[in-house]
Amino acid sequence: MKIRRVLATAVALAVTTPAALLSVSPAYADAKPAAQTQEKQSKPTIEELKEAAAEAQKAYDKAVEAEAAGRVEVDKALDDLSEVDGTHPLAVASAAARQAAKDAAAAKTAADQAVTEAKAALDALPETATEEERTAAETALSEAEATATTAATTKTAADAAAAEAREKLVDARIAAVRAYGVLQKALEDARAVKVAADAALAKAIKEAEEGEGEEGEDCEPELDLTSKVTGLPDKLVAGTSTDFSLRVTNGSDRHMDEVLAFVSVHATDKSGLKDTGKFFRLQWSTKSAPKWQNAEADDYIDGVGALKPGAHADVKLRLTLDKATPAGNGVAFFAADFFNEDGSCGGAPDLDMYEFDVKAAGSKPGKTEDVKPSTTPRPGNTGTTPQGSASATPASTGTNGSLAATGSSSATTSIALAGGAAVLLGAAAVFVVRRRKTGSDA
Repeated sequence: MKIRRVLATAVALAVTTPAALLSVSPAYADAKPAAQTQEKQSKPTIEELKEAAAEAQKAYDKAVEAEAAGRVEVDKALDDLSEVDGTHPLAVASAAARQAAKDAAAAKTAADQAVTEAKAALDALPETATEEERTAAETALSEAEATATTAATTKTAADAAAAEAREKLVDARIAAVRAYGVLQKALEDARAVKVAADAALAKAIKEAEEGEGEEGEDCEPELDLTSKVTGLPDKLVAGTSTDFSLRVTNGSDRHMDEVLAFVSVHATDKSGLKDTGKFFRLQWSTKSAPKWQNAEADDYIDGVGALKPGAHADVKLRLTLDKATPAGNGVAFFAADFFNEDGSCGGAPDLDMYEFDVKAAGSKPGKTEDVKPSTTPRPGNTGTTPQGSASATPASTGTNGSLAATGSSSATTSIALAGGAAVLLGAAAVFVVRRRKTGSDA
């Protein structure tokens, strides 16, 4: 079951990626993949994984083309927006405003010089100068000062116009570079999705060749193996640690040789498009392992041990949010699996899901009594994925205990060609469809 659960995480990512791309990027509207059968069949076949890998390859190829075209466009845009000899209207306007400012500065310099000379001429008049000569010198000074005042006003306006024109030009250059940066990020995301899809296919093929083994079809749903969470608030605050607990109970009439708890926590920013998991750190401890330990990459906690019929074990959990964690939404998944020495195995068929808000540092913490769980089927079990959910399994945490970061993509228009891939890594697929496209056909 554990091996299958690890595979299911990668499978869910690979299969939901092409389908979710359709709901994010219009560029794929004419290439709806067969992988959307995920809604009807929770465990994909190798054939579906091949189709998913092919779609991921197509998305990657398109991202490569978009990045290459974007590189050409940004180079051309930067040339056109050159302050020296750019041909873009903003570059032309900036050059003209810059020249006007130079001309205004020269005019002001000349006007100031005229004032200086007029003053000197007035001061140089001899005592024998006539009234008419003195009046003429004073008039010349007055006119020179008026011209200098006008020139100063003109220069101030010309300088402001030049600064504004240059700012618009710089903004346009920055926008061009940022647009290309989005394409570069989209290419990275598409590459990551492709790698995940290829890996899921390879694992599925290997599993098929080797057979299910001890964790094959003998694994069965066990409704009496339950996991109950207490102490998880409805709001988590950046810069704080939250302690809560998970009680795993064997309510069946059989002994379970080894019980593993499954805990997976994910979050996005307020837009639902950016995975903020890199700011999270999940740790656990149990009676047999009292020292705090980072959650493993497969989201399993192996400190529960064996459980007799009717027995239970408590797992202490600690979720720490970095102070820089953006405000947004979060979700935590919980379940349990068991394995016996005779090869039998099983687990809860559904994941208990707890939703919470992520608040910025300094916010008021939430209330634990407000959080109520809901259930969602796990990949690898029969049943349908709830409407509005692209996948029932979120991405796994990183090996250092912090959730894997996937980046984001704010791509629009042509940039949306590959930008949607960023949404699909990890739990973002859950949030985008559940929170932003509720009720739609993913």
